[in-house]
Amino acid sequence: MSLRTQLQGTGVAIVTPFRSTMEVDFDALGKLIDFIIKNGIEYIVSLGTTGETPTLDTEEKYDILHYTFEKVNGRVPVVVGVGGNNTKAVMEHLQSYPLEKAVAVLSASPYYNKPSQEGIFQHYKNLASASPQPVILYNVPGRTGSNITAETTLRLAKEVENIAGIKEASGNMVQCMHILRDRPDDFLVVSGDDHLTMPLIACGMDGVISVAANCFPKDFSNMVRFSLQGDFKQARPLHYKCLEGNDLLFAENNPAGVKAFLFEMGLIENVLRLPLVPLSSAVHQKVKNHCSK
Repeated sequence: MSLRTQLQGTGVAIVTPFRSTMEVDFDALGKLIDFIIKNGIEYIVSLGTTGETPTLDTEEKYDILHYTFEKVNGRVPVVVGVGGNNTKAVMEHLQSYPLEKAVAVLSASPYYNKPSQEGIFQHYKNLASASPQPVILYNVPGRTGSNITAETTLRLAKEVENIAGIKEASGNMVQCMHILRDRPDDFLVVSGDDHLTMPLIACGMDGVISVAANCFPKDFSNMVRFSLQGDFKQARPLHYKCLEGNDLLFAENNPAGVKAFLFEMGLIENVLRLPLVPLSSAVHQKVKNHCSK
């Protein structure tokens, strides 16, 4: 089965719950995994940046992966986030992380360095050679400071064997359409922007890796499934139902928004690790009002 078939639909960039002591809350992580699978998501992305990976140490990452694989127990595929702006270090992580049970690796484009397109190409070519699993590119210029152009994405898709897809969060619809028009048949293209998921699927995307599906898994995954079926009459109301919630999720920072929702739903404590902090009281009140509707 190709990765494009295996990961069609809604993937969840799952948060890392913390206790008030700042330790990883594995009980809450287990509850969240059960909640999102029960409500219809297709796969989980562990250790994505929504999981606050910059503030996790290596031992914590290993423990989270082992726990996630055990808890999921084959119910849905698991993708693992392994990224960074030091190519050599990321290659070493790809060799040392417990990735045997993962179906793919999601790797964000190097942040802060602002490499050229050739630098981005060579970075991913080296990661692909080191990775025991297929690599999914992650283009999120709003966070990394540089864009992976359509030309570079397509070059990687066509020239590097172990590059299997892209999570596109540039917000550039034209760029996305160029990728969709010219991609190889087995190359996975998913949205990294919850707000744009429905229109991007209409353009030909295979689904989404979502933040919103942590807290709105049923409505969001149903919207994605209807969109993939071309049934926009049923997808559109769900898209607009999720819109206000999506706005609140990203009003200040991610994952402060989604953690506030999950706290109000009784699934996790509302704790983040610095430099991130919980939502301001005014925005949190809006989240609370939204949850009480």
